[in-house]
Parts: sequence; C-alpha cells; structure tokens
Amino acid sequence: MNMHADNYVPKEPVTIECNIEKTLDVIGGKWAFLVIRELFCGTRRFGELQRLIPAVSPRALTSTLRHLEEKGVLERHVFATVPVTVEYTLTPKGEDLHHILKQMKLWAAKWT
Repeated sequence: MNMHADNYVPKEPVTIECNIEKTLDVIGGKWAFLVIRELFCGTRRFGELQRLIPAVSPRALTSTLRHLEEKGVLERHVFATVPVTVEYTLTPKGEDLHHILKQMKLWAAKWT
C-alpha cells in the first residue's frame, strides 16, 4: 500500500477559523480596494468617488459604500443641504488597512 495515499484524500473540516477569510469578507469586494484607496487621500463625496473610479456603476458604488460602512471601515456623513450632501471618511479601522494595501501593492509590483 502506498504510504502517501492519505495525502490525497480530501478532509472535511468541521469549522474553519481563518482571519484572512474574515479580512476578505470586509475588503474583498470588487470595488472595495479602489474606494478605500481613494479615501486614504481624505474625505470624498459620492460624485468624487464615481469620477475617480470611472468603471464603477452608481449601483455598485452604493453597494460597496454600504458594505464598508456596515463593516465599520468608513463613516457616512449626511449634511442637510439642497441637494443633500453625503461625505465618506475612513474610520480608524479603515485607516489601519493602509499598511496591508501598501504591502499588496509592493507584492504586485515585484511579482506581476
């Protein structure tokens, strides 16, 4: 019998605790990285974000902003103007992603 045969039998884990998975749940959306990148430069309005990320549709941008707000990465500030002004700013939790994204950028420059 082959002693290495057990290495090729898939395992069925009961629970997988993975912090990388948790991180990707927060920032793994298609547009999340680009939104966060733009907010590293400071507070932005919806229209500004849309201009800075031209490929994103208004619907996708809205969805991404809501997701990041729910996860505590950014804050949404509404001002009672006509029309209503809405600004987005990174929270300390969002700012803390700067190092991670910078390292990913360096890795991509080196290996892709």
